[in-house]
Amino acid sequence: MTLGRVIGSVWATRKDEGLNGTKILIIQPVDLNYDVDEEANPVIAVDSVGAGAGEIVLIAQGSSARQTKLTHNKPIDAVVMAIVDKLDVFGEAAG
Repeated sequence: MTLGRVIGSVWATRKDEGLNGTKILIIQPVDLNYDVDEEANPVIAVDSVGAGAGEIVLIAQGSSARQTKLTHNKPIDAVVMAIVDKLDVFGEAAG
């Protein structure tokens, strides 16, 4: 899983049938302090949890991305699978 911040949306009126009804987001990977990971490229992911702009999320990629109810057997490589409320690192709140 990867920690990231929602930085945008993708709008595609023409797409594979398997993507109909999905919301597609642009996720920028971040570190444990929510700072942008400068070495990581943004990830395009299907949203399975209703995430919005600016939120910190967890994404799964590869075959794991096709394990949610929304994404099962669909042509995707990344899915937003959780909205992060809080991180504790060594007993202290991160971010």
